[in-house]
Amino acid sequence: MVKEVNMMEHNVDKQEEYKDNLTKKIYWASGIVSICGIIFEVLFGAAGSYILGDGVKQYTITIGLFLTGMGIGASLSERILKQLMAAFVWIEFAIALIGGTSILFLFGVMAFIGSGVEALFLYGVTVVIGALTGLELPILIRKATEIGTQLNRSAARVLFSDYAGSLIGAILFVILLRPSLGLVKTAFVVALINLLAGVWMLFVFRKEIRRWRLLRGIAIILLFIMVGGILFGQEAAFSFEQKLYKAQIVETLDTPYQRIVVTREMDDIRLFIDGNLQFSTSDEYRYHESLVHVPLSLARNKAKVLILGGGDGLVARELLKYPEIKEITLVDLDEMMVNFSRTSPLLTEVNQGSLDNQRVKLVFSDAFQFLLQTDEMYDVVIGDLPDPNNESLNKLYTREFYSLIGKRLMPGGILVVQATSPLFARDVYWTISETVKSAGFNVLNYHVDIPSFGDWGFVIGARENLDTSNIQLPEIPLRYLTQKVIPSLFVFGKDEDNPGGLDINTIDHSILVPMYEKAWRYY
Repeated sequence: MVKEVNMMEHNVDKQEEYKDNLTKKIYWASGIVSICGIIFEVLFGAAGSYILGDGVKQYTITIGLFLTGMGIGASLSERILKQLMAAFVWIEFAIALIGGTSILFLFGVMAFIGSGVEALFLYGVTVVIGALTGLELPILIRKATEIGTQLNRSAARVLFSDYAGSLIGAILFVILLRPSLGLVKTAFVVALINLLAGVWMLFVFRKEIRRWRLLRGIAIILLFIMVGGILFGQEAAFSFEQKLYKAQIVETLDTPYQRIVVTREMDDIRLFIDGNLQFSTSDEYRYHESLVHVPLSLARNKAKVLILGGGDGLVARELLKYPEIKEITLVDLDEMMVNFSRTSPLLTEVNQGSLDNQRVKLVFSDAFQFLLQTDEMYDVVIGDLPDPNNESLNKLYTREFYSLIGKRLMPGGILVVQATSPLFARDVYWTISETVKSAGFNVLNYHVDIPSFGDWGFVIGARENLDTSNIQLPEIPLRYLTQKVIPSLFVFGKDEDNPGGLDINTIDHSILVPMYEKAWRYY
């Protein structure tokens, strides 16, 4: 009798141990699929930023749509009453197929259809993957409860695994996946993890899954698709992307912040960031000579110069023509972009190796944060920053930002910023000018025609009065600027001049981004 009791207790212990092992596997599965879910969420945001522009806007829309999808999925999970783990496996397989191929198909839609369809496709996929992700957790919680874990305990542990996995996924995407694999390959790699999570649960619960052989066969097919996507998806996407550019793509790079594409046609090398042209070697000298040499001609001293942005090295190239400049500090957020400009043979041919010059000091930091933290003073500050087309860039065109620059200028110091087109975005240009003025600067406005960009404007700021008659170009090699050209740079046509009545841009009262979007909508 005692032996039988001991045997029963032993069997109960083994059964409890078995149940405990099953629930632990469910918790692990929850963590794994949550990592995949958050990566897909930020992946779609990054793809939207590249294809549709305005990264802050696209990430915001993506998060909203993804969470909406999760809500829909969580609601639909109530209808799944039987075969919970079979349903989970089907969900993982669906996420693998749809999520894995999503970015590749997005490039295809963009290349062959366009006309706004790519946005609808991306947003639709985001909702679908969100809904499938929303189905996962309720099913796992219910399965853990069905095995024998108390509901509050199973819910707490599954949710903990989910939240912890979300943090891991976000960090992995930013630090490892996007920079190393790019968008297309990342989608397939993450989809493969989803697939393997489904296969794992398929074999763990195979005794209770009715069609597990069918699912096993589907898993093998999906495995071939995922591996094929990892090996060849990037090449297919590259061929799609090539259709978006007139010239041949010769180099690409994905950084944590942006996608860089370099094209070449004959002697014309062009650099694009997130699909937007940054320079063309056919006329970039017009932009960079105007940005650098006009304000430097007004500076009392030139020993120390600060470049904010300018990661392509072209502003530094122009500054290095001055022997009296002893130190150039270049502050750029994207270290990978700067290193790309230092090592790419095509770009070093254009920037003449300026970023490796001993007079150039590289700092990888947000420009706003750098100005808050530094106590260095400069004779000239040059803002070669991207246009204010999203909220993260908007702060670099505010009164607060220009006030910080003013604190870092030596007496007689000069500030100059690129300020987009006074023709295509007149209100944006003059709002930037008024904002510089509001930070205590006297301003000069000038512009230049750049064939690949159009009419482009700049704003010079100084604490002292400025006089264009004092501009005397140095005796250095220049391709565009001459002394005769200088006066014409400060003349604006009727359709380019200050319309008046414009407000200033501040961090608290941000007006540039919607103004910019409206101005460039049809260009």
